Amino acid sequence: MTFDDIPSGESVFLDANVFVYEFGPDPVFGIASQNLLERIEDGDLRRFCSTHEFSNVAHRLMTLEACQTFGWPYAGIGPRLRSHPTEITQLHRFRQALVEIIAIGVQILSVNHQHVVQAADLSQQFGLLSGDALIVAVMQANQMTCLASNDSDFDRVPSLRRYAPM
Repeated sequence: MTFDDIPSGESVFLDANVFVYEFGPDPVFGIASQNLLERIEDGDLRRFCSTHEFSNVAHRLMTLEACQTFGWPYAGIGPRLRSHPTEITQLHRFRQALVEIIAIGVQILSVNHQHVVQAADLSQQFGLLSGDALIVAVMQANQMTCLASNDSDFDRVPSLRRYAPM
């Protein structure tokens, strides 16, 4: 199932990769993500993300922007940025993307310690990395089953319906 298959009016949780593809921009998945975000902006879908995924978006977009701005390779970008704090102050597109995400009406759901503990159980149950399991825990806590993500690891969770860009 693709982003285009998400039924109108559906509550959909947006994985960080949706935003990264759009604001990156990604040459393969960017258009599908842009179309999904336009549906969201038009009010066709109820849209959600969590605080931890929103932070992941900021981090990924910051690192991509640094690579594009300074011509750095993506490998080792975290340590490189830590050792070049002045360059971080020159980055601004990642921050603007966060403002735009809020402006289109994406609701940011809070994450608490109970979600993290539940995520640990979900990791063990479905073989998910902790960040992915935290998405599932937040979705379950909010009675959500529709996920927009390019990550096929979520297919191991039978209660979810995952929609991919293509």
